[in-house]
Amino acid sequence: MAASPEPLVFETQFDPQTGTPVPVAPGIVRVTAPNRSPYTFTGTNSFLLGEDRIAVVDPGPDDERHLQALLAAIAGRPVEAIVLTHTHKDHSALAPKLKAATGAPLWFEGRHRLSRRARPFEMNGVGRSSDWALVPERVLRDGEHLSAGGIDVEIIATPGHCANHIAIGVAGTSVLLSGDHVMGWSSTLVSVPDGSMADYLASLRKVIALPYDHYLPAHGGPIAAAPRYANALLAHREARNEQIKMAVAAGARSISALLGVIYPTIAPALRIAAGMTLKAHVEYLEAAGMIRVHRGLFGTRLSSG
Repeated sequence: MAASPEPLVFETQFDPQTGTPVPVAPGIVRVTAPNRSPYTFTGTNSFLLGEDRIAVVDPGPDDERHLQALLAAIAGRPVEAIVLTHTHKDHSALAPKLKAATGAPLWFEGRHRLSRRARPFEMNGVGRSSDWALVPERVLRDGEHLSAGGIDVEIIATPGHCANHIAIGVAGTSVLLSGDHVMGWSSTLVSVPDGSMADYLASLRKVIALPYDHYLPAHGGPIAAAPRYANALLAHREARNEQIKMAVAAGARSISALLGVIYPTIAPALRIAAGMTLKAHVEYLEAAGMIRVHRGLFGTRLSSG
């Protein structure tokens, strides 16, 4: 009989030492951007991989202070690549300026795209936060092994948070750069049609099975015993699915009604994000035939499957 997952506990005590190079693993340095917010926690973590030459992972937001902090940490060393875990602007917006300053090419999975086609009149809640125009000079493929800053890494496709999300495993070590896919301070925002809950859950199961147990996320501190934590995160998402099914069976007929049942005391700043993720869960349950969704001119109406 399989052991029950441990309770999900978020780690919200983290000193990012914003703007300061912080060694976090052999050959890996973190520099955190000054873009603290309810959605980015203490700011976006950029990572420098390598010693004599560098690859920069997730250069972060378009912020002159962060650009100068990265250039100071690079300290004149050649930058062979700017690598993106995905193309939300808090990770990618600084890439063109860092490229101009270093001459490094952009490597990522592909241009920003929706996880599914948008429905008529459907709004993309994170559309303005996405870097639609950025084009990779090298397209990174799932399972590809390559050198980044002289460090051997493995590319792991982890769609869900968005369609082009990847994680980066440091070959021969326990270290995984998990981007926004797994973070220790919060569960990940999944906003349809930009993201997909079905893809997210599949990607979560995928990384749990990999031989990496120390995650370096793009927001917040490192995650030790990471597969155990990711299993708790998966159980949390599955429990949320059950909560939604029960709430709909009890009479909740809209996303707003679900918010009131499942997040009765949520802070106003997080209410929109919670609604986005609930919508992604609803879409997942609809596709599985567990609930019914009627979309009309006056909104979405939910009923039991």
